[in-house]
This record gives sequence, structure tokens and C-alpha cells, in this order.
Amino acid sequence: MVSIVPSPASHHRTVSTVRRHSVRSATVLTVDEHSSAGSSVGDLTEAAGCVRPADGFDLDVTQTDLAAPTRLDAASLDLLFAGARTTNTFTPEPVDPDVVHRAYDQLRWAPTSMNIQPLRLTALVSRAARESVVAHLGPRNQAKTLAAPLSVVAAYDPAFHTHLDVLAPHREGLREQLEGQPERRDAMARTNALIQLGYLIVALRAEGLQVGPIGGLDPLGVDAAVHAENGWRTLAVLNLGHAPDPADPTAQRPRAGRLEAAQAVLTR
Repeated sequence: MVSIVPSPASHHRTVSTVRRHSVRSATVLTVDEHSSAGSSVGDLTEAAGCVRPADGFDLDVTQTDLAAPTRLDAASLDLLFAGARTTNTFTPEPVDPDVVHRAYDQLRWAPTSMNIQPLRLTALVSRAARESVVAHLGPRNQAKTLAAPLSVVAAYDPAFHTHLDVLAPHREGLREQLEGQPERRDAMARTNALIQLGYLIVALRAEGLQVGPIGGLDPLGVDAAVHAENGWRTLAVLNLGHAPDPADPTAQRPRAGRLEAAQAVLTR
């Protein structure tokens, strides 16, 4: 359920709550000893333990009178932003792969262009799957990825247009139009998946996790390891854990500087 909250200037307002359609195809894969890293999306089923499709919803529009807070409190904002840090090494407490599904279930409501939703995730549960990806990471990223409680490959799907009948029914004919425009699809998918990757990091932090994003990798090599049959294209690897390793002084590096809003935001 998505609720449109009141603006900061309003305390009470009647607003629409909308239940949206979502694609019942694989957006999060879990690769373990019982699943093939290169399985076709269409062949995977939840019963096989390889994929959990997003829940499907019917359109249900209601009117609700809300008297709710219009923003997060300071502690919640701190958990997501100023108080959160990139983490390199973690305590050994396991991370349940279900947390990736929960995070995706939240981030999917955030906006993308025409609601194309191209982000795809592969949770590396088995040692073999992890090692197949680590072989294509930069040398400084290999050991910490092998040691992380959970690693996730974030990618984009250049065939996102096959879901547009559900995701963008208001854009009649767009699926057919994009079918013959692979370069345009690739650019759209990459840009919007990178936007969703930002949402993912925030959603994982909201689940109480520490996140270590990695961009130093050979994307084609990672694609060969885990995307051989589904055609997804690698953007990054995220290492996940519950807390930084207290025995490692580099688990979280000293906070670097940030630009002030006055340096980055213009008002015309």
C-alpha cells in the first residue's frame, strides 16, 4: 500500500491511497548450491527456492483522512544518512537473504522513469557463487567480499520493456516501440537502475544493515558468472553485514568531508 502523505504545510488532508500492480517475475535471485547462477528468469519458480517474485496487486484506490507526521524524526534520518557509513569488514553474524527481498519490496515503490523498474539483484548465498563473482573483482575488493556475511550483485535488465504492459499500462505501445531500440533501452535501464541502487542502499540501512558498495570490478566477467542466461548487466556488488568488525581499524574509515548545500544546490 502506498500512501501519499500530507505536505509539510498541512496537518490534516484527505488523500488517495493507491495499491499498485507489480511484476510477478524475478527481480531478486538467490544463488545457492541448489540453483544455477545462469538460470533463465522464466524458468525459476519460488517453489524451487531460487526466486521470490514480488507480490501482485490489484488496483485499489480509496480515500483516507490522514493526520500523520509529515517527515521522519531525526533518529530515523540519522540511521539512513549522516549516521550511516560505508563498511568494509563486518562482524560474522549471518545475514538472512530474506532481507534483500524485504528491501526490494520497499524500494520498488520509489520512482523511475515511466515506472520501468530495471534493477535486478542476485544474492550470493553459496561459497561457489561468491567465488565465481570474486574472481572478477579488483584485488583490494576480493578478500572483504569473500568474508562478508552476504554479498549481492546489483544489475540492470535491458529487457525491462517486456514488463511494461504491467508497469506502464498508461504508455500504450511503448513495449513494441522499444523492442527495436536496444541502445535506447540499455541507456534507460542503466540510468534508472543506478537511481534504484541508491534506493536499495537506503532500504538496506532501514533494515538495520551496514552496506559496503563495490564498483571496482569487471562487469562482463561478473555477467559471465551469474547472468549468462538472463542477460542482466552488472552495476555493482554490495557487501552486507550487521555491524563493522571492531577488530579492524579500517572497517569504517574516518568520515570524509561533504559539500555544503550552498555549494551543490542553486536557486534561480
